Amino acid sequence: MGFNTYEKQDRVLVGMSGGVDSSVTVRILQEQGFAVEGAVIRFSPAHDAAVAAARDAARSLGVEVHVIDAAEAFDREVVTPFCESYCAGRTPNPCILCNPAVKFRLLAEKADELGIPYLATGHYARIERCSDGVCRICTAESAARDQSYMLYRLGRNILDRLILPLGEFEKSDVRDIAHDIDLRCADAPDSMEICFIPDGDYSAFIRARGMTPKAGRFIGPDGEELGPHLGVDHYTVGQRKGLGLSAGRPLFVREILPDGNIRLAESGGEFNRRILVDSVVTPDGLPLADGEYLVKIRSAAKPTACVVRCEDSVLTVDFPEPVRAPAPGQSAVFYRDGYVMGGGVILSAE
Repeated sequence: MGFNTYEKQDRVLVGMSGGVDSSVTVRILQEQGFAVEGAVIRFSPAHDAAVAAARDAARSLGVEVHVIDAAEAFDREVVTPFCESYCAGRTPNPCILCNPAVKFRLLAEKADELGIPYLATGHYARIERCSDGVCRICTAESAARDQSYMLYRLGRNILDRLILPLGEFEKSDVRDIAHDIDLRCADAPDSMEICFIPDGDYSAFIRARGMTPKAGRFIGPDGEELGPHLGVDHYTVGQRKGLGLSAGRPLFVREILPDGNIRLAESGGEFNRRILVDSVVTPDGLPLADGEYLVKIRSAAKPTACVVRCEDSVLTVDFPEPVRAPAPGQSAVFYRDGYVMGGGVILSAE
């Protein structure tokens, strides 16, 4: 997808958050000749500050910004499934839930309402139309900033109209642009926490909603009981700190069992050679082909080699070298030559 092929009258709706990435995305598209409008999504009351920041950035950039209220959809499609998954001992990624079900769906609906053909966001990734005519997500030039993993569940209805200008940039370049045009958000820190839990206390948030995570006991490496734990929402596979145990040696969460018990392992025991993956999606809508890929098993993980076999819509993924702590509920995203070929949710590890 080459930006220089667009005509000046092309209109694009940019998803804005008030942060430096989406604001610079607006400026880049303006300079490329697009007629730009912005949209900011109010996902919850915790996002009111982001709405105000987006309005401020839009004024600085001279664009109209539309506010989309998504509180009900966000709670239904993202917050409730996130809490339910944690209560069951899984480790969900709410951004991956949100992108297809809420964020990009509502941006597309607003663009359709306004008669705008293109969508854009400040994600660090690229979109390329491949030789088979399918638009695929491609990794960003900046490996350190790459967000292709987060976008893998987007369908063709979004990918065919999506523009991601920041895929060619480093973060430092984006901040330099923001300084050059005197954006107030130029030095704003990156948001690291889950947006609807600003203090990062998942357990308190979940319990405040009246949900009760599974209780159980720690099971040591040799099958011995080591006492009760605080509830499965306090733990994730691979976790070492915060277990509250004095075992005399480092122990890791190996597995959160269906009954609520948590199996621990000594150092090295948190590695796996095989995972099972379900809820698989691909950019072309076809089953993911068997074969060799690179795979990321969490957003910050380095891609690692794997071999995939598909049976009854569940992928068996084998690793030549063991991988550390694949967590049920997280996503596995498969790449070839930098392109996202598909992905799904980790069901279990073996």
